[in-house]
Amino acid sequence: MNKVPAGNPLKKLTITAAALLLAAGLWSFDDLFEISKNLDVFASVYKEVNLNYVDDINTSKMIKTGVDAMLDGLDPYTEFVPESELEDYKLHYINTQYAGIGVGIFVRDQKVYISDIAEGYPAQKADIRAGDQLVKINDIDLIGKTTDETSQLLKGGKGAMVKLLLKRRDEAPVVKSITRADIRQPNVSYYGMVKGNMGYIRLDKFLENAADEVTTALTSLQKSHPQGIILDLRSNGGGILQEAVKIVNLFVERDVTVVSQKGKLQDKNFVYRTLSTPLEPNLPLVVLVNGRSASASEIVAGALQDLDRAVVIGQRSYGKGLVQQTFSLPYNSLVKITIAKYFIPSGRCVQALDYAHRRKDGSVVRLPDSLLHPYKTRNGRAVYDGSGVYPDLPVKPERFADVTQALVGKLLIFDYANLYAATHPKVSDIKAFNLNDEEYNAFVKYLNGKNYSYSTASDKVLAALKTEATREKQFNEIKPEYEALQAKLTQSKANDLQQHKPEIKQLLENEIAARYYYEKGRFEVNFKYDHDLAEAVRTMQSKPRLDSILHGTGNYGTIGKPQPVLAATATIKQPAG
Repeated sequence: MNKVPAGNPLKKLTITAAALLLAAGLWSFDDLFEISKNLDVFASVYKEVNLNYVDDINTSKMIKTGVDAMLDGLDPYTEFVPESELEDYKLHYINTQYAGIGVGIFVRDQKVYISDIAEGYPAQKADIRAGDQLVKINDIDLIGKTTDETSQLLKGGKGAMVKLLLKRRDEAPVVKSITRADIRQPNVSYYGMVKGNMGYIRLDKFLENAADEVTTALTSLQKSHPQGIILDLRSNGGGILQEAVKIVNLFVERDVTVVSQKGKLQDKNFVYRTLSTPLEPNLPLVVLVNGRSASASEIVAGALQDLDRAVVIGQRSYGKGLVQQTFSLPYNSLVKITIAKYFIPSGRCVQALDYAHRRKDGSVVRLPDSLLHPYKTRNGRAVYDGSGVYPDLPVKPERFADVTQALVGKLLIFDYANLYAATHPKVSDIKAFNLNDEEYNAFVKYLNGKNYSYSTASDKVLAALKTEATREKQFNEIKPEYEALQAKLTQSKANDLQQHKPEIKQLLENEIAARYYYEKGRFEVNFKYDHDLAEAVRTMQSKPRLDSILHGTGNYGTIGKPQPVLAATATIKQPAG
């Protein structure tokens, strides 16, 4: 049992700190009393539970649960980070480098498998491949291990050796000793020239050196004399605000306001302006966004839209208009707190959810369209606050069919890509790579006997009909019609592999390309299927259309009020080791 020391040092420390804040004028006597009272209650509850609870308790876990519960009532971005989670926090929010071997992993039937290989790092050099089973790490059996547990075993000090036992399909297991190296996770995951002589930059996050990486990419693309630049911020969950300001400055003249942050405390208010001469102030520019483009992505997209410097294409962004700052705490822990809202050049804030005014059940309210306010861009176009960044040219989001999702979820596309790579030594021109009908039919044949069952929306409606009819004792009367309809649905699903061939083929080519050209291959083989990218190229190839959008003439005078959509919280994908 954990023993509580005599006295209450937490209370004494709190009162001392409170006295300092009271002297500084930041708290009133009423505030001081409430804080002291509630902390005393919290400490007393913990003391009694710790002394009297029937089983031993984990002190650290219990306190963290209490702190997390306290912060849960604020917003999802205000969080406590204990010392044990500090390194993961830095990798997620700040740093772009760790020591490992350069692989991604996943768990399947309690076994650990390699999902991706980072090009140029130890795993690739040691001929580790996607689909290999990771059996042991340094003689530690991985059966039943989670991805987090396995990731910790793969990571370590730079230059340190790690011993792996690997199994590839039906081959005998092999041991490989690999020296860990610094694995760099670039902010810019791809850049190059695409169709229409356009320069393309994919920015995945805004961590350290993001602006420098975009600068390097842009400088390289300028040598090819592009007709326009496409900055892809889709699924970019954000990062460091200052990096976003620097990236806007690459395309916007010096001494222009990019974003202002406003908080409760005066010292949290700040205006960020461009400080340098832009690298590319005149070339046509398109920014791609979607429902998972958030925070710093919305600062870049929204600022370039407000300044009429870029055309925004895609789907409405997530709507995170809040700024966080980290504060150090004792024992090498920290707390990340929302300190302000940010406002882009037109004066609007893109925050979509109102965390300060929740419903009685605790759920968060999305600002209704009726409460959105219009603002003006530099050229006088109407834009709206409170609902993310709405694109100048909306593109319908791609949604894969149920059969396609089943093939991905059951890892059948992943498995077939491994089989394809094992029987095809090379793919020459990845940009031109295309599965022909014979190769697609080979995949369909491979699926014979495989389990990829799935329920369509029609299946669910039919099942609900049977449930209700049975409950109302009417099913026997409609049974013949029900069975006939069920048979037709089954027949229709039998044709799904051909009906949805284009999208299944797209994902197959994407996965196969990664076996030969890694992440770069995924990008290049997918360009021909990218509707947002195609719209960006078409827009920049037509100067009258581009000018009409940016100057608010013709059909582009107002950026329409956004319609409500659901968007998942953006996350940054982390490698395993």
